Amino acid sequence: MPTLDGAVHRCVTAGDVRLHIAEFGAGHPVVLLHGFPQHWYAWRRLVPLLAADHRLVCVDLRGFGWSEQTRRGYDTDSAAGDILALLDALGLERVTLVGHNWGAGVGFRLCLRAPERFSAFLGLNMAHPWTPHRSILPNLWRMWFTAFIEYPVVGRWVLRHRPAFTRYLLRRAVADPGQWQESELTEFAEATQVSAHAGQSMFWQYVVRDIPAGFLGTHRRARLTVRTMVLGGELDPVIPPALLRGGEAHADDLTVRVIPGAGHHLHEERPELVAQAVRDLSAARPAAPPR
Repeated sequence: MPTLDGAVHRCVTAGDVRLHIAEFGAGHPVVLLHGFPQHWYAWRRLVPLLAADHRLVCVDLRGFGWSEQTRRGYDTDSAAGDILALLDALGLERVTLVGHNWGAGVGFRLCLRAPERFSAFLGLNMAHPWTPHRSILPNLWRMWFTAFIEYPVVGRWVLRHRPAFTRYLLRRAVADPGQWQESELTEFAEATQVSAHAGQSMFWQYVVRDIPAGFLGTHRRARLTVRTMVLGGELDPVIPPALLRGGEAHADDLTVRVIPGAGHHLHEERPELVAQAVRDLSAARPAAPPR
């Protein structure tokens, strides 16, 4: 496991799965959900900026990092259920939520499903559930790489036996590939080899569940009541700024910002900016509703 100053590691039983978490600092609790192809160590550049006055709970999603790998349970609803069970196990009634990429997708589902558990939500490099079809269709080509991941046999083989593909995905996703250290690329590529089943299953469940739900408008009547900020990168090759528009009518308090010159890993490329966004959301968190 990679090391990071101040980390306290433990595994917590959350429903039917044991999730690994790395905790830092003390203060208002902030739960951080990584994207693909990363794990808790994705937040290594953000942690030193926030740990002095926040309790940071960096979660390994089911099957990733050092969390338990199970045969099933990699759809978005199950991932959201895992996090709610984790909050219960940790005795956390209300937290600020931060998610990147897939973790942000889970974050939106959590805020719609159990808004009373979240004082604020920061979504990084992920479209909201109300992106208009006219914006999605012209950008579907950007997901070409998922064809090598999502199919049950091929996807697991690629993720397990072709770590160069994972390294390529990480390099192409940022505005400046030189920002990655070789040790970081190696860490995430090797971890993806171990979690190949989880990675492939997550993409496949998105294909068979979330894409049809999106085109059927399953979540379009849901209203986002949690104070939310979405940050996207101007040069994001996966989730471009066009996919971040159109959600304001479905939310009580939704702010969207596009960061000039940044790509798909804002927590890696602009950690100071992301840390400030967390501070702003935490400072303005509303009082907990009566229970």
